[in-house]
Amino acid sequence: MTIRPILPLSDPSLRRQAMPVNDVSQVQSLVDDLLDTLYATRNGVGMAANQIGEALAVAVVDVSDGRNAPLVMINPRIVAQRGRVRGKEGCLSLPGYRASIARAEIIELAALDRCGQPFTLTACDFQAAAIQHELDHLAGRVFVDHLPRWRQRWVYWRHPQWRRPLPQG
Repeated sequence: MTIRPILPLSDPSLRRQAMPVNDVSQVQSLVDDLLDTLYATRNGVGMAANQIGEALAVAVVDVSDGRNAPLVMINPRIVAQRGRVRGKEGCLSLPGYRASIARAEIIELAALDRCGQPFTLTACDFQAAAIQHELDHLAGRVFVDHLPRWRQRWVYWRHPQWRRPLPQG
């Protein structure tokens, strides 16, 4: 179990799509690291594997008041969604920035748990938004991708440290 560095938005790893996990026994220490890293933050509620440099379809979310009820998701996917709601979001890879993002209000999630057992979960409101946020990471997206183009330009102008480096050559 290790607290790992959280990659900033400028890191190209955040734009890579995560690969499916074939053997959950191979990602147990990754799950521990995700949880340790998440709980070491002051106010994080979720973390995806690519935020710590691992291109695997593993994410954790904990929206409980005591931060003691983690939801571990391996190979997660949204199988149904209903409604739309706007809410403020932030991201551990973009510290200090928050924006209003529209997300599905209710989702049905299908995934494997930490033991490799399939499960489904109906999530709503804040938990649904947190899950969608982490699944965006696994797809190589970040929450600012949901903003209008002009707002994205403003974010990168205001926070040049998050700009992706230009390709070499």
